[in-house]
Amino acid sequence: MGGGGDELAAGDTVILLPQSVRVYVATAPMNLRKSFEGLSNEVRTTLAADPLSGHVFLFLNRTRTMVKMLLWTRGGFTIVHKRLERGRFTFPARVVPEATQVEIGTHELAMLLEGLAATSSRAAARWNPPLRGSEIASKSAAQ
Repeated sequence: MGGGGDELAAGDTVILLPQSVRVYVATAPMNLRKSFEGLSNEVRTTLAADPLSGHVFLFLNRTRTMVKMLLWTRGGFTIVHKRLERGRFTFPARVVPEATQVEIGTHELAMLLEGLAATSSRAAARWNPPLRGSEIASKSAAQ
């Protein structure tokens, strides 16, 4: 309103994800005609994850012109489907078909959906609060 540049333009969408949410990319091309049940079954079988975890699961088609995100929100699944009219989605270099799944950051997801190459920009160092005891134990056990 005040010209500060904070307003959303018509058609802009904001997806707010807390830092605790993980984004998992299924690297094998998927039949994106699948809906809630089909994608949640893919999460269980292909990604070996729990679709009710609250994390985001990202699927892509063979030509990388469409992506679908599946996530569990309060009371049900949410699917976000984006199709590009021109061009292809640019994924981080570590998203390769040889890997079953790859975890990307929420900032990389935002860049991917906006058509920005994640390799061409560098994030500034940010302060994060120290981990709590239970989180430290689970992180050290995972390594």
